[in-house]
Amino acid sequence: MALNRIVIIGAGVMGRGIAESIASTGTDVIILDRTAQRAETGIEKIGENIDREIEKWGLTKSDKKAILSRIAPSTDLQVAKLAYLIIETIPEKLRLKKELFQRLDDLCPHETVFITNAATISISELASVTSRADRFIGMHFLHPVTKIPVVEIIRGLKTSDTTYQVACEFADLLGKTPVQVFEYPGYVTTRVIVPLLNEAIHVLMEGVASAEDIDTAMKLGYGFNTGPLALADQMGLDVVMSWLENLLSELSEHKYNPCPLLRKMVRAGYLGVKSGQGFFRYDEDGNRIAGETPFVGKRKEVK
Repeated sequence: MALNRIVIIGAGVMGRGIAESIASTGTDVIILDRTAQRAETGIEKIGENIDREIEKWGLTKSDKKAILSRIAPSTDLQVAKLAYLIIETIPEKLRLKKELFQRLDDLCPHETVFITNAATISISELASVTSRADRFIGMHFLHPVTKIPVVEIIRGLKTSDTTYQVACEFADLLGKTPVQVFEYPGYVTTRVIVPLLNEAIHVLMEGVASAEDIDTAMKLGYGFNTGPLALADQMGLDVVMSWLENLLSELSEHKYNPCPLLRKMVRAGYLGVKSGQGFFRYDEDGNRIAGETPFVGKRKEVK
């Protein structure tokens, strides 16, 4: 498998995490976005993430230099013609993804494998706009990609066994445990986690407990490493809401109806870590600082 020919389309959070994971294995990768600024900013943010690991003694300056030397920015979709694996990480919008894969299908040799990092969108529907449904597959990485040791590998209706094996080999290269998923809205991880996040937001909205206490209860009570509200902040509240809306549209189940508080926060631009404010407040490095959500008052002390 030609794992030295990998292109990632989308320099957002997931694209950056996948690019860093690939480069950390000693493999070259191209990260492509619509503008040079977006692509280069993506690489800068990878460097900032590595700097945080250096501060924790997790990586060295030499590691940073080596990793960044293997990641090249691009704005030219023509580079996709040289890739064996193309990984798409653009926003979770069906129309945008379809348009991209139609363009890629016209550009790329038939042997090129298309991978989407979609979290809720049908793999088969995306594959249907290409001439290579057998070489189309989903790989749903979780954030932060460099630390989460699992990846869902989602087979569309026409995904071949050979393509599935390619995806498994790629997961192995990255040190991820693959979980085979047969296509269904939300797959496994998204379908299970978003109702929990949504319910935690309802509990906060209803004044049952503070954001801090909700997260503490779930971490200590059920062994979560991160509380549901902090996790939603990390994912991006706009992303969580889009996942819920996609699942609501696909399955017509009320449990996927986004909590009114979540809608309110997204509309106000309070998106979590990336905006500096979600259910908690964050500094420029993404570290949490003191502060409550502006939509929920501080807990009253019991006298």
